[in-house]
Amino acid sequence: MNANDLNLLARAEVRDLASYNAGLGSDAVRQRFGLTRVAKLGSNENPMGPAPAVTAATAQACDEIALYPDASCQILRAALSKKLGVPGDQLVFGNGSEDLLSIISRVFLDHDDEVVTVVPSFGLHFIYPMAAGARVVGVPMTADGTFDVPAMIAALTPRTRLLMFSCPSNPVGCTLSADELQQLLDALPAHCLLVFDEAYYEYARFEADYPDCLGLIQASGKPFILLRTFSKAFSLAGLRVGYGIVSDPLLADLINRLRTPFNVNRVAQAAAVAALADDEHLQACLSHVASERRRLVAALQEQGLATAPSMANFLYFSTPWPAEIINQALLREGVIIKPWREVGHTQYLRVSIGSCEDNDLFLKALARVLAVQETRTD
Repeated sequence: MNANDLNLLARAEVRDLASYNAGLGSDAVRQRFGLTRVAKLGSNENPMGPAPAVTAATAQACDEIALYPDASCQILRAALSKKLGVPGDQLVFGNGSEDLLSIISRVFLDHDDEVVTVVPSFGLHFIYPMAAGARVVGVPMTADGTFDVPAMIAALTPRTRLLMFSCPSNPVGCTLSADELQQLLDALPAHCLLVFDEAYYEYARFEADYPDCLGLIQASGKPFILLRTFSKAFSLAGLRVGYGIVSDPLLADLINRLRTPFNVNRVAQAAAVAALADDEHLQACLSHVASERRRLVAALQEQGLATAPSMANFLYFSTPWPAEIINQALLREGVIIKPWREVGHTQYLRVSIGSCEDNDLFLKALARVLAVQETRTD
């Protein structure tokens, strides 16, 4: 069979999808450019690593990897329920929060349904709904990199089944104020489910003016699924464990009907429980990011670059040149960041807040790259 024939074996919605840009790994960049030192700042990972107790917990869990994991995540469920003050039957678990996004799209969306999100966006907020046959309406953010709440409200129609976006925004980093979130909640129609992707919650919570989004959403009485993850602040990206808080146990039951039975592995569950218990390590990670984020904002401003407001562990900025040109030049310097590819945003890049050393490498490499580009432009 030729490529076209093979392509026709897939559903029409899948044939037209773009692939998610998962970024490059350090090993691939080292091999490609013959480098020994690489700063991996493209995937918003925690440079401080997991809590010390995670190592012991994962080693112990490995003693039983011949056995299936607990399909209900009971120990992790109990720990999160106590930590969050949320009933255990209002928690759902996934192989990372991306797994839950996929399940949510398959459970709640059908052909000709609409999803309202924002642009620029986390790519899977488009890809998974479109794969389910839904139409995705992207509401542009404001010119200064904030949520356009009136436009988001105006985009809601009788066909809107999901309002789905990340807060803090990925890739921009901005957040909603309490008043803005309340406006959205007040406007949310009864037939629309709010999917509030709070993957970067811990970083935002570290800031004094981040609202209690979960509390506001719970008080609204509207149906919701709020997503969080252990991949970012808890530094368990390689183990893949995310969770959702739902407004009603029935939503959890519906999600569990399409969840694979053992979607969170034994080692991941043990690591998440251990990570959740070490608040001191978490606070140290959050403090490092907040401090380094301020330093990078100032350093980028010194280079003549403006960053969008961010409460996450990354910064979103543009240069006068296409992002892919800057990206390729930085790769040759041993720096991995993420160029944005959405139409209208192809001069923007997202850089993760890494270790002090990696951040320094990025800033020096970027200065050299921009200087070369300036020379070529003159």
